[in-house]
Amino acid sequence: MVVRSRSLVFAGGAAVFPGGRVDEADRALAARLDHGCANPDEAAHRIAAVRETLEETGLAVGLHGTVDAARAADARAMLLAEGALAPVLDRFCWRIEFAALTPFTRWLPKGMKHERIFDTRFYLADLGTGAVDVTVDATENTRLFWTTAQGALRAAERGEISVIFPTRRNLERLATFPDFAAARAQAEALPRGTVSPKIVERDGTRWLTIPEGLGYPVTQERLDSAFRG
Repeated sequence: MVVRSRSLVFAGGAAVFPGGRVDEADRALAARLDHGCANPDEAAHRIAAVRETLEETGLAVGLHGTVDAARAADARAMLLAEGALAPVLDRFCWRIEFAALTPFTRWLPKGMKHERIFDTRFYLADLGTGAVDVTVDATENTRLFWTTAQGALRAAERGEISVIFPTRRNLERLATFPDFAAARAQAEALPRGTVSPKIVERDGTRWLTIPEGLGYPVTQERLDSAFRG
């Protein structure tokens, strides 16, 4: 996980999963690759996940070819200089392994007044041994750390990190799995529903809720305690 700079407008100071927005260069790359995804938009999001993870952490995920800590570090430096993933793939003889990123969930708030609208897709990726070097990018993020889902939730309860509502719900869901295979199996078995939080009022208490049946063990939190970024 990475901790976002407190100077950022959205989720400043919060611990989040690596990621970011889709660039036009990601869409251009998706348009010319044989991706096997449902559509070019989905392929562009997976490319963005690969690119942003490399930019923010130094982790090379979803890539086929020779990958080690030294090559990942060199690729990250080139990516930061070039601002696009395509030349990095060419330089290191890598190709994107789209199937290595499993869609986990998609969050898209709808109809909530005064809320920042974001359309965020979360993916699962297996790092294997995890024997790689990682360093924070020190721009948008100020800290990087390895943790289990259970460990992140405990750190949040102790006040050591802060997590926004979507991150907390996804950590709770991840914490139910014993390993990567179990998480991937559930993600593949469940319908690809969009998670759209809603505010409801019950007996004078307002709750921030998400739909049932999408794999989340916790589907509501009191609005006055929910950190929404």
